[in-house]
Amino acid sequence: MGTISSLGIGSGLDLNGLLDQLKDAEREKLAPIERQIKTEDTKITAFGQLKGALSKLQDAAETLNSGDLYSSLSASTSGDSVGAAADKNAMPGGYQINVETLATRGTLASGNSTGDPTDEVAASAQEMTLSFGSGPDKTVAIEAGSTLEDVRDAINADEESGVNASIINDGTGYRLALSSRETGADASISGFSFDGDATISADDALVADGGTLQAGTDASLTVNGIGITSANNQVEDAIQGVTLNLKEEGESTVTVEQDTLAVREAVTGFVDAYNDLKETTGKLTSFNAETGQAGELNGDSTVRMVESSLRNVVGGMGNAGSDFSMLSDIGISLEVDGSLSVDSDKLDDVLSSDQQALSDFFAGVDDSDGFAARLEGSVGQMLSDNGSVNGAISSAENRIDSLGQRYDRMEQSVDRTVARYRTQFSQLDGMVAQMNQTSSYLTQQFDALSQMSSGKN
Repeated sequence: MGTISSLGIGSGLDLNGLLDQLKDAEREKLAPIERQIKTEDTKITAFGQLKGALSKLQDAAETLNSGDLYSSLSASTSGDSVGAAADKNAMPGGYQINVETLATRGTLASGNSTGDPTDEVAASAQEMTLSFGSGPDKTVAIEAGSTLEDVRDAINADEESGVNASIINDGTGYRLALSSRETGADASISGFSFDGDATISADDALVADGGTLQAGTDASLTVNGIGITSANNQVEDAIQGVTLNLKEEGESTVTVEQDTLAVREAVTGFVDAYNDLKETTGKLTSFNAETGQAGELNGDSTVRMVESSLRNVVGGMGNAGSDFSMLSDIGISLEVDGSLSVDSDKLDDVLSSDQQALSDFFAGVDDSDGFAARLEGSVGQMLSDNGSVNGAISSAENRIDSLGQRYDRMEQSVDRTVARYRTQFSQLDGMVAQMNQTSSYLTQQFDALSQMSSGKN
């Protein structure tokens, strides 16, 4: 029996449509696996959110666990003449600053000018020597045929020239203008010369003599009456561990004190990170009774373990060597809903009066871990390669791999079944087509016999 390539042609039946319906019905067997894979993918995404929230809490705990945080100093200023920044070497104290002069850059313009900056000023290759206040001379190579613009560009291209060059028009011609790259008297440009024939006309050499010179100056200031000079306006270690940024002439007061703001931000940062984590776990494990909608990790044991471990740390006692024993002693309370709240007045009182005790509570004392170290360790264990969170992610990934293999096997089974249906339908189509042909032939024969019988009569 011949094979019919297009189902239904021989029989006139809609076998293709029927085969499509059977194929769709068979593929429905794949739907449960697809839903399971999607569920596991959703869990992996949810665990990623949990992992991110835990990482932020770990970072906040790490900040609180640093002993340097509680010994850090800040510098504040009153007045507009200076800005100040303190490092770990600074010492608490107050300082009266009087800025008498700011450090300036030296400038120099050539004493003569050319009518066009594109006119040649150096017929031969030569060196230009730049002189400075008390610093060493610098040399710049000038190529043959250089114009005033070329001289400018050669100076600017040389990182060691010590000056920036430009061209100015004084109304009668174009002059070479130089500005020291650094402030201070030693770095101030004071002159320039050439060892060749650098001229702006046939008999007029390009010279600094007679030019406009503004000498650079050192900054001058007093700190508590002690005179200080500086080549630049950023003065380091005039006050130990403090950098002064001179802004203008005048008087200012610099106060160096414990940086309570940094500690406060670290404490509130921990509270915010903990509450963000609490909000994240709440969403992931939520259940809406009205809609029946559940969070991605509703009922998941990993989340319950995370929440339980954190409650034990947060509700536990502090370091035995600290004056504080619980978070509530420093103004942090555990609310009924599991979140943390801050009593700002109580925390500020602790920060201003007993910062060492706060350091002992969070960072530990006498080689004993403080609250922050225990929290950091607990979260670190959860996030480790063998920890509960990564373990849950790995389990979900393994289930996806297993489901994927099951899906492939099921899909192959479906394809074989559909192929078998196609073969059977093709055979049916051929059989019906043959039967139709036989029926048509017999009908013709019967019609012929009938006509013959009628003719005899």
